[in-house]
Amino acid sequence: MFPLTEENKHVARLLLNTGTCPRCIFRFCGVDFHEPYKLPYEELLNELRKFLETEKDELILDVLNPPPKKIRLQELEDRTDNVNQNGEGRLSVIEDGSIASKNSNLNVCNVCLGILQAFCEKDFIKKVCQKVEASGFEFTNLIFSVSFPPQLSVREHAAWLLVKQEMGKQSLSLGRNDIVQLKEAYKWITHPLFSEELGVPIDGKGTICPDCFKPAKNKQSVFTRMAVMKALNKIKEEDFCKQFPCPPNSPKAVCTVLEIECAHGAVFVAGRYNKYSRNLPQTPWIIDGERKLESSVEELISDHLLTVFKAESFNFSSSGREDVDVRTLGNGRPFAIELVNPHRVHFTSQEIKELQQKINKSSNKIQVRDLQLVTREAIGHMKEGEEEKTKTYSALIWTNKAIQKKDIEFLNDIKDLKIDQKTPLRVLHRRPLAVRTRVIHFMETHYVDAHHFRLYLKTQAGTYIKEFVHGDFGRTKPNIGSLMNVTADILELDVESVDVDWPPALDD
Repeated sequence: MFPLTEENKHVARLLLNTGTCPRCIFRFCGVDFHEPYKLPYEELLNELRKFLETEKDELILDVLNPPPKKIRLQELEDRTDNVNQNGEGRLSVIEDGSIASKNSNLNVCNVCLGILQAFCEKDFIKKVCQKVEASGFEFTNLIFSVSFPPQLSVREHAAWLLVKQEMGKQSLSLGRNDIVQLKEAYKWITHPLFSEELGVPIDGKGTICPDCFKPAKNKQSVFTRMAVMKALNKIKEEDFCKQFPCPPNSPKAVCTVLEIECAHGAVFVAGRYNKYSRNLPQTPWIIDGERKLESSVEELISDHLLTVFKAESFNFSSSGREDVDVRTLGNGRPFAIELVNPHRVHFTSQEIKELQQKINKSSNKIQVRDLQLVTREAIGHMKEGEEEKTKTYSALIWTNKAIQKKDIEFLNDIKDLKIDQKTPLRVLHRRPLAVRTRVIHFMETHYVDAHHFRLYLKTQAGTYIKEFVHGDFGRTKPNIGSLMNVTADILELDVESVDVDWPPALDD
């Protein structure tokens, strides 16, 4: 059933005669159900002609043969310096201009610049899908985002003022919100076509790319979409009509397609790592542009993942971090890696297991366990444990005074010792100055010789162990040195366990 009613006839006739396409006419008539928009363009045009036939069987002139009014509009257009007639619209979906529609028989819509005409047809959809398939991405669903030029807002505003004025003569009104948005109509038409052609469902999270027109310091043009919309909301109707023709001019060519950009959502891989070297940083150690050590835990793991997942880049995170000279033993430290724009995303559990083995064989400095694919939301469990869980350490401690076994035994009896730690001097360049209260849950001592003993301790996550031993010039109170009334220093430190139950342990 044709969606327009007798009440819509006057507006439909007005818009058609001024160069507006059938689908935009539907939008201005408030047609908010999908099916009419999906009909082939020629069929829509024929149906609209029949609808607008007069009682005398006189057919309203088709937009392909515009009335003399079009000539007057053209003269006005030639006097308008600030309107680009040569396909000013840009639909950012195609890699190059080779796919742009060049249908010379198509009279380009003066409102949508052809977006709801040629760019909704199956031939165009197929060409886009060919580009998608050639990109080499593995995917099981699709989000289609298209960026439209700011000028479309101006054209739609001009058409709205025209229709509003004509409807006012009939004591009718048309608010801006009564018009179906171009992005919605485009989504209704193209989503089923893309889904059918690619064989995957399409996510309906909106069609307009939200970041395309954000103001930026580097932008050469100030005419961002948001800036244009703000101006349209502020300008008086009479002032707008002085600067821009109502109805909007008919462009000489369909809008140009610029590019297609295929991207895959990030994939997340998690696991636990052991670090056996005392000369290996967790992340690349670069100071003033100069690399201090040749590798890092991050790189030894991520380089393999980048290759296998065919990703562009990665982001590494972990439950805390150890210093370059600290080993991580026991079950290891939880980590997660975000792989950005991966081309390959489908892996069996056996393939992930083989990838883990490959990482472990590549270096004797680290080992990885429980490697697995996880969701973005699951990573939150790891970050929670960073501050909320406990960690167990072992430290080899030196004292300036000779000690006996009985001199350290009292430490075994101390439970839940609260300490205040002012931001350590060694990390003050990257962490804000503050006093943080931490808890030493328990300590256990093993006597080595007159100047050395080994201390095992379980602490609240976020405790600076080295500073708890030597005091950091009095910035950590109390500390091992003050408790024993000696000068103490730490010679070796190992992380024995990170008590975060994530990611789930896997069978070997």
